[in-house]
Amino acid sequence: MLVLIGASASGKTEIAKIIIHRYGFQKLVTCTTRERRAGELDGVDYHFLTVGDFLRRRAEGYFIETATYGGNYYGTPREEIRSDRVLIVDTKGANVLNAKLGRRLTIFFLEAPKSVRAQRMIARGDALDDIEHRLEVDDERFDPARLDRLDHLVRTRNKTLEELASEIHNLYRKHFPEGTR
Repeated sequence: MLVLIGASASGKTEIAKIIIHRYGFQKLVTCTTRERRAGELDGVDYHFLTVGDFLRRRAEGYFIETATYGGNYYGTPREEIRSDRVLIVDTKGANVLNAKLGRRLTIFFLEAPKSVRAQRMIARGDALDDIEHRLEVDDERFDPARLDRLDHLVRTRNKTLEELASEIHNLYRKHFPEGTR
């Protein structure tokens, strides 16, 4: 499984979309209790759950890992784990997955300058208060030093999303040459 980690607006979601479209991967659809953003679809972007539904599933062992971010719950369903999947998580989630799945996954950290991330959040219409809060919180939450294991640090500065997707795919193929296209 290909795991992408990076602070808010580091390019994770857009790079994942390119990898899925160009290289035949599938998105590992996680669950969340947060409100849908404009254009998001249930079962495609996330499985949107009520808090009660999420907590019930967590108690039943449905998730391999869960996290709380911005007052919302997020979780990775066990049944979604496969080698052709792309998953976006935070450092805590990556550490849990590493402990449970080990070398069945490859962990990529996307490093993007704070100024670039701020501009991306502004461009996508995020509220200025949210942007300031995320930039502050993400410094600690998405510090690569917090990872128990990091396979690849990918610097996103001065590269297109397509170049980054190609680089990540090629690095992933080195780990799993038989399981990729």
